[in-house]
Amino acid sequence: MGEASGRVTRAFRDHEMFDRLDDGRFEATTTAFDAVVTATEREGRIDYAIEVRAPSLSTAVEGDVAAVVEEGWLETFERRVADADGVVSGDHDLEPAVRLTDTEVIVETAFTDIDERRGVDDVAVVVNYVEGTYVQGIIPGYDYTGPVARLVDRARQGADA
Repeated sequence: MGEASGRVTRAFRDHEMFDRLDDGRFEATTTAFDAVVTATEREGRIDYAIEVRAPSLSTAVEGDVAAVVEEGWLETFERRVADADGVVSGDHDLEPAVRLTDTEVIVETAFTDIDERRGVDDVAVVVNYVEGTYVQGIIPGYDYTGPVARLVDRARQGADA
């Protein structure tokens, strides 16, 4: 497998959502979370590997979160993220993997496409879907911090407009 070709790099550069990192990966710049994609080309096809890192529920709130609440939140998030292949335009069978660390929820998925523009658009849609799914799972009654607090504020401002 090789690095992204010129056509793939151009597709990312032309998309308003991504910047190229020094290591050759591409970073989503319009999401509140850390989202990177690796694109490699082989035999005319492009393999996209997406990783989105978001704060765990207990990291995103002030105070304590009961273990049962965190577990239920994560299970719901996993079920919702599993439907990501329903939002892409390519014929991809996405199987997002969700794992929880001490501080983060990490979502990883991958797909292959022959059309670099459609592939980049689908990467963007998946990243946005993960963020939107996370926002859907925000539990009222907690005081959120960091990027989640900014998402809540943005949603409130949108509702007031």
